[in-house]
Amino acid sequence: MLQPGFYDVPRGMIAAIVTHLNMTTLPDPRPVRPVAGAEITHCVAPDIDWYRDIYRKVGGTDWLWFSRLALSDEALSLILGDPAVSVHVLKIDGVESGFFELDFRTKGRCELAFFGLVPNAIGTGVGRLMMTAALREAWARPIDEVWVHTCTLDHPGAIEFYRRSGFVVTGREVEIAADPRLSGVLPRSAAPHVPIVE
Repeated sequence: MLQPGFYDVPRGMIAAIVTHLNMTTLPDPRPVRPVAGAEITHCVAPDIDWYRDIYRKVGGTDWLWFSRLALSDEALSLILGDPAVSVHVLKIDGVESGFFELDFRTKGRCELAFFGLVPNAIGTGVGRLMMTAALREAWARPIDEVWVHTCTLDHPGAIEFYRRSGFVVTGREVEIAADPRLSGVLPRSAAPHVPIVE
C-alpha cells in the first residue's frame, strides 16, 4: 500500500491521475439548446487514417491523447471494425468538430471510450448536444452501466462536465506512461502545459 508522500516519475515519462465515473440508469435529459449547422452521424467501420486525424484534432494537440495513435494499423483496424464499437462524428456546417466512441464489447456495459471536441468548439454548447446523443445511443442497447474515465492530462472541466451529465465518480488511479512526444507519436509542441522531462 502506498504511503502518503511524493514519488519520482522517471525521466521520459508522464504521470496522470485517472478518475473513473459511471452511471447505472439513463438520467433525465438536460436542456439542450439548438446549435445551428450541427449534426452527428454514425461512422460505420471508419477508415483508420480518418480516425487518427480526428483523434489528433480533438485530443492530440492540447490534451496528450495518444493511446490510439500508438497502436499498429492492424490493432486499430480490429477495434474500429468491431460491430460492438460505435464511432460518431459531430460536424458543424460540414466541418468535423468532435467525436465520441462507444464500446459495447463487455456484455451489459458500455464504455464511453472517447469523447471530445476540437479546441474552437469547446464552450459553444455542442458538448452537451453530443453527450445527449452519446447517452441516447448507449442506453438504446440492453446495458446496465455506462462508464468513462478522464485524467489530469485532459480538459480541466471534464470531470464536472461528466458529473453534470449524470455520471458519478467511482474511483481514482495514478497512471505512468512513456511521454508520447519523445517517441514521435505526438509532436513535441503538444500539451505545452505538461513539461517534457528527458
